[in-house]
Amino acid sequence: MPRRRSPSSSSSTAPRNRTPQPVRVRRRTFGDFVKAFLAFVALLALLVGVPFALAVTAGWPFPETFEPMEWLKQDISVGTFLSILTFVVWLAWAQFTACVLVEMKAALSGVGVPGRVPGAGPSQLLARQLVAAVLLVGATAASFTPGLSQLGQSLDGNQRPTVAAAQQTPGLFAQQQEQASGAAAALAEQASHAEAAASTGARQQGDTKFYRIQPPEGRHHDSLWEISERHLGDGRRYKEIFELNKDRTQPDGSKLSEASLIRPGWIMEMPGDARGGELVEMPDEAPELSPEARQQIRDYDRTGDHAQGGGGGAAEVSVPEQRPAPAPAPDEAGGQQHAAPARETSAFGLPEALLAAPLLAAGLLGALGHRRRQALWQSAFAGIGGRRGMEPPTPTGDAQDVQDALLVGADPEGVRLLDRSLRGLAASLAAESRPLPTVYAAWLTKGDLHLQLAQPSGKPPAPWQLGQDETLWMLAKDDAGRYGDADTAAPFPGLVSLGTMDDSRLLLNLEAVPGIVSLSGSEADRAAVFASVAAELATNGWSDRMTITLVGFGEDLTPLAPSRLRHLDGIEALIETMEAETRQRRGALGAAGHDSVLTGRTGPAQHTRWAPHLVLLAAEPSAEDAVTLAELAADASRLGIGYLVGTGDGELPGAAWEMEITGEGKLLAPLLGLELDAQLLPAAQQRAVVELFVDADPERGPDGPGDTPPFLVDVSEQGRPAVYARLVGPYEIIGLDTPDGERSALLHEALALLLLHREGVHPRVLSSALWPRGVTDDVREALIERLRAWLGTDPDGTPRLGADATGRLTLAKSVVSDLDVLRSLYHEATQGRGVDSRAVRGRLLTDALVLVRGPLLADRPEGRYRWLGHEIVDAQLPLLVADTGLALSEFHMEKDRAEKAIEALNAALRTASSDERLWNELLRATHALGDPARLTALAADLLGRSGARGLPPRTEALLDELLPTWRDDAALAG
Repeated sequence: MPRRRSPSSSSSTAPRNRTPQPVRVRRRTFGDFVKAFLAFVALLALLVGVPFALAVTAGWPFPETFEPMEWLKQDISVGTFLSILTFVVWLAWAQFTACVLVEMKAALSGVGVPGRVPGAGPSQLLARQLVAAVLLVGATAASFTPGLSQLGQSLDGNQRPTVAAAQQTPGLFAQQQEQASGAAAALAEQASHAEAAASTGARQQGDTKFYRIQPPEGRHHDSLWEISERHLGDGRRYKEIFELNKDRTQPDGSKLSEASLIRPGWIMEMPGDARGGELVEMPDEAPELSPEARQQIRDYDRTGDHAQGGGGGAAEVSVPEQRPAPAPAPDEAGGQQHAAPARETSAFGLPEALLAAPLLAAGLLGALGHRRRQALWQSAFAGIGGRRGMEPPTPTGDAQDVQDALLVGADPEGVRLLDRSLRGLAASLAAESRPLPTVYAAWLTKGDLHLQLAQPSGKPPAPWQLGQDETLWMLAKDDAGRYGDADTAAPFPGLVSLGTMDDSRLLLNLEAVPGIVSLSGSEADRAAVFASVAAELATNGWSDRMTITLVGFGEDLTPLAPSRLRHLDGIEALIETMEAETRQRRGALGAAGHDSVLTGRTGPAQHTRWAPHLVLLAAEPSAEDAVTLAELAADASRLGIGYLVGTGDGELPGAAWEMEITGEGKLLAPLLGLELDAQLLPAAQQRAVVELFVDADPERGPDGPGDTPPFLVDVSEQGRPAVYARLVGPYEIIGLDTPDGERSALLHEALALLLLHREGVHPRVLSSALWPRGVTDDVREALIERLRAWLGTDPDGTPRLGADATGRLTLAKSVVSDLDVLRSLYHEATQGRGVDSRAVRGRLLTDALVLVRGPLLADRPEGRYRWLGHEIVDAQLPLLVADTGLALSEFHMEKDRAEKAIEALNAALRTASSDERLWNELLRATHALGDPARLTALAADLLGRSGARGLPPRTEALLDELLPTWRDDAALAG
């Protein structure tokens, strides 16, 4: 069946409706029946008339006897040529007949992609067109391609598709309903219409036009886009219809609150220039309507702006439920803490793409922090006795801007709630011996989580609730907080953010899509979507493990997650790989007795963790490769395999869902009712993100990251600072008066953040750290001015709080912290004056260890300093303290002062109690005392601390060397 394009009369940039679909009109016209009759006559003539004529005039193509040698001896005559020509015609007829049978089977069965008859390109195309014309007047035409109509059937083939009242979910599933019977087409007639004088609101009764939403015909469902396309000439004008009807009471008592949420039987007032045969004037002029329908339209007309003198009333709660935001709570600064997403309006040069992607930013930030900690630990244990790689490199330029954007935009709390909610749901279902439902998408709306199911799956386990229909499960944000960590596999790891619509964020479950998801648009725009999807899948916090195969892009994205991301050179390699994996997964599912990967993630077999394999193909496949991919994707959702494929013009065989990315950053899917603000990762930000991860790679160089602190303090008597903050241990500030009132805690927290980032702090990073839910520009600027006034100026009049060339806030050198001094003392002892002077080295290391009074900001109040979760200082400080203790222990052991060495190591262990290096050196120093009882007691203490995990291998080997009887002593003791 040939693909059809949506007409657009007003704009060349209007998105085209590329998805093959059922006939748009609700009532079959006379022309449709004429076309169907002519197609039937043509098929009858070709399938029956041609062979009959050939049999009568030329005879059957097969000879009466089979004598090949006699045939070769005969003379070549005109009759010979006629016989050959007759055989060719018979062969062409047989090929065409096979094409008709293949197309009929595909059309009636709903398989989607018909099989290919070898060498029958034009013939099969003609057969497809004729079959489509014949079936045009029947509901079965809707099953020609795997469109949205098949969403409820692909994974549960033995069940009939159920009514998806999910038309009340924004966008994606507004049209998924049970296939209507033939009588459903007569449930309602088109309402009448008139021209709206919107500029004044003064309308006469005879000027108004209306349209009644039609019930589904076949598998096709009405949408505002299609109504606008038919009657206004441009689908993009659906917003005008939405604005005319928003919040007005419909005949069933509900209201229109989302452009994609329309129901059969609703009445839509139309703009004044609406046209088309389906529209009539006011109901009194439409005698074909029932009296009840005419009265409903009259009543609806009275609810318009001309009758109310303004807009409609308060919007009815829809699904996802638009719950009112909580009232602003006063913060410690006496201002208001604004409800999300009250982000600052000024961008300060930060990449907006990452500021608007909280889940992606949180995943990248968490993965980056983990990578940097790995680099620190690897560097520490690779250089026992000589610290290497104390400080990760400080990013600059675009990488610095991207890091700041991640800090501002990240929503780690949202990721945590999403992960716990999904795992908690899986655990609850497993406890009830219920399978996981097939989830096509999730919506995050003001913290509430809504899951769109493929079909009704019963009542969800508490605290989940049913939405406004049985295919929607909802979990309120407050209820999600009840979930803790669950020891169960991530149930829906293939969820990935696509963008936002109004206040809702859509996550599509790529592994559950029954077929291919295609993405059209310019190459650069498609690449930004692909990069965003790949980066979030690689770093998200709601999955355990997966394979992400990238083709045609993203070769440099692998540093984000080398264990997840895999880059293939071309489509040929991809097809070969996926054919093998598809066979393997089918066999594994069959051997395990599972219907799909979902049954392997919960219940008795939850140890079988079926990880998804998501294929992101940015390079447009050839026609032959596209068909092969469609065949592979036909059963992919059951196997946990998802496909996102790019295409230049959107013509992709077997595409279940077709989307388009525009140059304005809109992600469009008209038939799905979607118009999202797309989540993107443009090329410049992609390169900067990769740079951050490459610089943090523990394998980047032989000596790891740089080991020179970004800020060194003059540790001599002449370097006494004007303002001294003690951060290692209880927080204390020397040199400043304590601010009065409730703002004191806020100013202290802001100063601590600046002290931990001597390279400078972006104003938006500062405000997002102090107000994670967002704050307005004026509140942020007021805080900065109060902080500047509190810190004061140096004797030369220079403010102690300044700004660099990029606008980032910096502290003067006269404002230092004990952490700055600790780093400087260690650096001076090991790489400065202490290298050439043993006495200086001992004094500097002793002074450094004296500064350690406990963990960082030990007395910080609960609920504050949450930004420390993004920092790696919690890993840096224990390593720095351990390195200092090790260096001082070595200093004393050089002179056989074991007791002094033990004293230094114990001091370091109070802050770095889990550092294996300190315990091993403590064992050596205790052994040097020559006191077996003391060494035995220390070994027993170590065993008690190790718990069920046991001692590390290197510690066990050291004990075997120093105290061979330690195993026997441990057995006797316990």
